[in-house]
Amino acid sequence: MNLSTFQQNCRDRVNHNLTQTLNALPEHSETLKQAMKYALLTGGKRIRPFLIYALGKMLSVKEKDLDGPAAAIEAIHAYSLIHDDLPAMDDDNLRRGHPTLHIQFDEATAILAGDALQTMAFEILCDYPLSKELVVKRIELVKIICQASGYNGMCGGQAMDLAATDQHISQQQLQELHDKKTGALLSACVEMSIALSTDVTSQNRQHLMDFAKTIGLAFQVQDDILDVIGDSEVLGKPQGSDQAQKKSTYPAMLGLE
Repeated sequence: MNLSTFQQNCRDRVNHNLTQTLNALPEHSETLKQAMKYALLTGGKRIRPFLIYALGKMLSVKEKDLDGPAAAIEAIHAYSLIHDDLPAMDDDNLRRGHPTLHIQFDEATAILAGDALQTMAFEILCDYPLSKELVVKRIELVKIICQASGYNGMCGGQAMDLAATDQHISQQQLQELHDKKTGALLSACVEMSIALSTDVTSQNRQHLMDFAKTIGLAFQVQDDILDVIGDSEVLGKPQGSDQAQKKSTYPAMLGLE
């Protein structure tokens, strides 16, 4: 199987699981349910689930045991994008080539949809079927995603990003910001795959976590570059928004070249 086929299979698998999860929700708040579907199923590269399935495959973890982490991390990611786009944060009106959620629906619905997707991620991890020998790993998976998405991870990084806007910070501070804001969820993907494997040495675990941290930083640097040289139609989000908002970025600090 080539890489593009594997990536497509990962997208199809996580999209199927997320669609099933959303369709199973009761109908007592149809607008909120539709907003959650809009945010979660309208586009997306599914890079985080891809990392989970790819690492899991390398570590001989069954695909069905990876389904929960893959769906949960994508729900967390979707919630973070909804809140990131809100007027109080980055105030963006385009995401994945479509109007952002607060534009398509309204601001209150967007906040609630983000909240609901976040809690849905933990519900997925608590309820999805695991192989009998891995059931004891469930609480470890929950802990990994908690740490990656909260104060010590994504939310903390987002707060650091807001504080650094239109401010002079060091390159070390910029890296720490992005290690949390972007890198933490990507590292969590690798860490959850490791947690579900029964045969990873401490040395190999360290190698894999170093890889995760490095790929997370590379991902962010490339995102910063695309904000300068990319095209809004291709990116699916406003080009040049970092510069317009005076964000601390790698091109702003080091120069594009």
